[in-house]
Amino acid sequence: MAFGIKRVDVVAWKQEIDQGQIAFLTHYWLDDRFPGCKTVTKVGCKDLRRLAEWGKQYGLKKEWIHHRKDGYSHFDLLGDKQAEILRAEDIEERLLD
Repeated sequence: MAFGIKRVDVVAWKQEIDQGQIAFLTHYWLDDRFPGCKTVTKVGCKDLRRLAEWGKQYGLKKEWIHHRKDGYSHFDLLGDKQAEILRAEDIEERLLD
């Protein structure tokens, strides 16, 4: 279940994707399948080859891209990998308490 996310943030994330950028969106999220994880970061790009190459540098497999018909395909980052990548991208302020 997603919560703590503002529509303006979703709109901005989609606009960045539409412009061909690697876009990040972090929000609170709870799922019993992932105990201990309270947030998720969605990393999207309309250029799936570019997204896959971006993910490769962090050990993410292109098969892990969540393909969406609406054009907002993305990786879901959780837990330690989420924190590692946000720090490496110098956007650790997106890590929510």
